[in-house]
Amino acid sequence: MSVETSNPQTVDLAATYESSGVAEVLRELDEELIGLAPVKQRIRETSALLLVERARSDMGLSHESPTLHMSFSGNPGTGKTTVALKMAGLLHRLGYVRKGHLVSVTRDDLVGQYIGHTAPKTKEVLKKAMGGVLFIDEAYYLYRPDNERDYGQEAIEILLQVMENNRDDLVVILAGYADRMDKFFSANPGFRSRIAHHIEFPDYTDTELAEIATSMLKTQNYQLDDSGAKALEEYVALRRNQPHFANARSIRNALDRARLRQANRLFEHSSGPLDAVDLSTITGEDVRASRVFQGGLEVDRGSPDEVVDQAGEPM
Repeated sequence: MSVETSNPQTVDLAATYESSGVAEVLRELDEELIGLAPVKQRIRETSALLLVERARSDMGLSHESPTLHMSFSGNPGTGKTTVALKMAGLLHRLGYVRKGHLVSVTRDDLVGQYIGHTAPKTKEVLKKAMGGVLFIDEAYYLYRPDNERDYGQEAIEILLQVMENNRDDLVVILAGYADRMDKFFSANPGFRSRIAHHIEFPDYTDTELAEIATSMLKTQNYQLDDSGAKALEEYVALRRNQPHFANARSIRNALDRARLRQANRLFEHSSGPLDAVDLSTITGEDVRASRVFQGGLEVDRGSPDEVVDQAGEPM
């Protein structure tokens, strides 16, 4: 005797939201990432869409799996990679990817240097990313029309085919500067037609960068005294107007250098025992030793214009 089953007639979206684990991911976003209000809102909207689509499927309503490929545009250090990682976990909890892992790559991971090298490199990356999210940073470097011997177009064609044919098993996120991403999409309409979600990452405000600095130091059991906080505030205002400012990344690098100076100050000038407060406090002196306060340029790690001296430190 067969038992007939029927689709549910109602759905409690609030209960589904909590049981799916989406609420936990969104709470983590709010707790771990300072600022980025428009980004967080777009992620909430995307989550709502996916929850409704899943409810429609459970009810037997006609539906088509949404296209989830995305574009993250914004300046360096605005949290694009971190949000991509959270997005992978969110899509996994909602059942839209099997594994929920993130594979982060750049052009060098996809494009070969000679004939026959690009296809296997690109396919190997895609194989690793299947069931999760593929994050391609500075995606516009895949396209170099001025170089006839460039193999980026081959990687683009493979990516486009997989994005279309395997969209139920792979989400691709393209990331980079906003203006360059616009030009990239204009030159590659195949990508534009496959990207449904364009999310812009704003620069952090000075206040948000101060909060980020405090959070970074707290995780390492460091703190700024009043003079250090004031000096960092001035540092941000000066550094923001220099080339290659990278938001939170620049702040992290500045704090690393301040810790280096603090350690040197304690080692060379301390005449007696030090307590935990001494060992954990960054002062204005430690911050103001930066060349930024003397009108010099600060160069962050990874900057394309970085020059390194014999000691291995940025000049």
